Amino acid sequence: MAGLYIHIPFCKSRCIYCGFYSTTGLALRQRYVDAVCHEMMFRGERREKRGERIETVYIGGGTPSQLTGGQLRQLFIYINKVYGLEHAKEVTMECNPDDVTVPFAETLSQLPVNRVSMGVQTFSNERLRFLHRRHTAEQVPLAMERLRQAGIQNISIDLMYGFPNETFQEWKEDIDRALHLNAEHLSAYALMYEEGTPLYQRLEDGTVSEIDEELSLQMYSSLIDRLTSSGYEHYEISNFAKPGFRSRHNSSYWNQTPYIGLGAAAHSYNGKDCRRWNVDDINQYIEGIERDIPTFEQEILDEDTRYNDIVMTALRTCEGLNMAQLSDGQAAYCLQQAQRFIADNRLQLTGNRLRLTRQGLFVSNMIMSELMKV
Repeated sequence: MAGLYIHIPFCKSRCIYCGFYSTTGLALRQRYVDAVCHEMMFRGERREKRGERIETVYIGGGTPSQLTGGQLRQLFIYINKVYGLEHAKEVTMECNPDDVTVPFAETLSQLPVNRVSMGVQTFSNERLRFLHRRHTAEQVPLAMERLRQAGIQNISIDLMYGFPNETFQEWKEDIDRALHLNAEHLSAYALMYEEGTPLYQRLEDGTVSEIDEELSLQMYSSLIDRLTSSGYEHYEISNFAKPGFRSRHNSSYWNQTPYIGLGAAAHSYNGKDCRRWNVDDINQYIEGIERDIPTFEQEILDEDTRYNDIVMTALRTCEGLNMAQLSDGQAAYCLQQAQRFIADNRLQLTGNRLRLTRQGLFVSNMIMSELMKV
C-alpha cells in the first residue's frame, strides 16, 4: 500500500510565516489541474504495472479549498481512474475556515473526501491578523458545523503557539477553545521563523522577537497535559488524536511507507532507496508536463542517509524506533549513541523499541541529531 499526495500551491494571500511553496496566481488554476492530471496518467501507468495500490490520499497546499468544485471533481475522477479509490481508507483535504461556505461543504459531500484538515492556528483575531490569515476566529466553529453537516466525521485542526508577546494564559485559552470544537485530531506547532519568509525578515529587522524558550516549553507541556487528559492520544511529537483517528497519511511518512507526490514541489519516496521531487516553480512545472518532459530531481539514498531518515522519523512517534529495522552495525551505533540519553531518562529502551521519554520530547531535535551519522 502507498500514499498519494497532491500539492495545490494556490493561496488567495500569503501568510507571513509560511515556507511552503505557494503562489497567488489563481489564474493558473485550471491549467495546473490539467497538468496534475496529466502527470497522474503518466506516472500512474508505471505504478499500475507494479501492482501497487493507494491506501491514503492527501490534497495539501497551499490552499486546496481555493480550487473550484469542478476542478476538485476533475482531480478525483483522475485519481479514481489512475489509482483507484476502492482501497483508500483515508482521503484528506486541507481547507481554510473562510472557504468552508455552504456550497463548498455541499461539494465536499459529493466527493470521496472523508477527512478535513483545517488551518485554525489561533483563536485570537489579533494574532490571526499578525499572521496575515484570511479567516477570523468566529468563522472556525461555523466551518466545523458545515463540515459536520456535509458528513465529514474526521476533522483535524492546526494550532500554533509561541507568538511574540503571547502569554501562557492566552495559549491556555486557545487550547480551551480547540477542545470545545471536539475535533478528532489536533496538530500543534511552535511558531517558526523560517529564512526567506516575511516573518523571518521582521525578526532580522528587530520588529518582532522570539518568545522565551522556557515559556515555549511550558506551553508545549501544557498542551500535552490538557489534550491527553481530555482523551487524545499523543502519538507523534506535534500530533494528537482521539482513539482510531490518527492521520494514516502522515503516519506513512513516519513509518517509511512509499508515497507518490504530484504537482509543483511535491516529493515522492519509493520506500527503499529513492526520493524525487518536482520543480518548485509552477510555470516550469506546467510547461514541463505539457511537453511530456517533467522537471524533477531525484536522490539515491545511501545506507547512512536511510539510517538517518529512519531515526528522524521513527523517534517522532510514540512507538519509537524499532531496532529490528536496522542492520547489526547501525543498531550497535545507535545504542552506543543513545546510552547517555537512556542514563538520564530522555530515551527509554524497551525490548527492541527505543523511545523518547517525556523529558526527551523537549530536546528531541538534539537527541535525534546525536543519534544520526554525519
